[in-house]
Amino acid sequence: MNKINRWLVPNWPAPANIHAAATLRIGGMSEGIYAGLNAASHVGDDPERVRQNRQIIAEMLDLPDEPVWLDQVHSNRVVKAQNPPFTKGDRGDLQQADASYTDESGVVCAVMTADCLPLLICSTDGAQVAAIHAGWRGLLARVISNTVAAMRNSAISSRCGRDGSEDLIVWLGPAIGPDCFEVGAEVHEAFLEKSAEFDSAFKEQGGGKWLADIYQLARIELAGLNIFNVYGGDNCTVTEHDRFYSYRRDGQTGRMATLIWRE
Repeated sequence: MNKINRWLVPNWPAPANIHAAATLRIGGMSEGIYAGLNAASHVGDDPERVRQNRQIIAEMLDLPDEPVWLDQVHSNRVVKAQNPPFTKGDRGDLQQADASYTDESGVVCAVMTADCLPLLICSTDGAQVAAIHAGWRGLLARVISNTVAAMRNSAISSRCGRDGSEDLIVWLGPAIGPDCFEVGAEVHEAFLEKSAEFDSAFKEQGGGKWLADIYQLARIELAGLNIFNVYGGDNCTVTEHDRFYSYRRDGQTGRMATLIWRE
């Protein structure tokens, strides 16, 4: 199989020392409902097959080290990724967070998704990278804002422009599309309580249901942070059956990995 069909490369003007990718479900050793390149050890897949899948990911992307996997819980917690990362693959051994960032070379920030939005961030000077897992709960809790704040407050970020915002580039990885993400009125109301600007990301369906554009929710949050260099956001994990896992579509299923690191 042609390597280009096994992962996505962000379409963004990142510096040459920044490397990033989002894996597809294509290939891999998992079978049945997890069929393909499942990267997640917490969804019920055979642990040995997950280990093999992660090895395939490491080899095909030429990763410099084991990714810093997280115990993702739809929170707004951000941690600094450092080597050596946790390597056992058990959720109990992982840091509980939904985003990580680093200014160290060779450290791989990673998140896993199957409908939630993976975001990658890098600075235009190539000094910092971050990976974010953002479902609607994480977006509502401002996980993006927390990650950007952590980057701006770091020693490396202090060298970026006035506040770092104009020197951050964002890529929105594959997530549930705006025609498939149905939510209840309480979700719409919760975002409006944060800001009326979020209303543009919702379309009323009737019966107390709304369609939410998770990409637009992220763009609105980023614009509020004065970040406009935003790319991606043109996939749908639900409708693109052959390429992506989707929890909304299939229930129990695997996860894609979205990763970023710097030389």
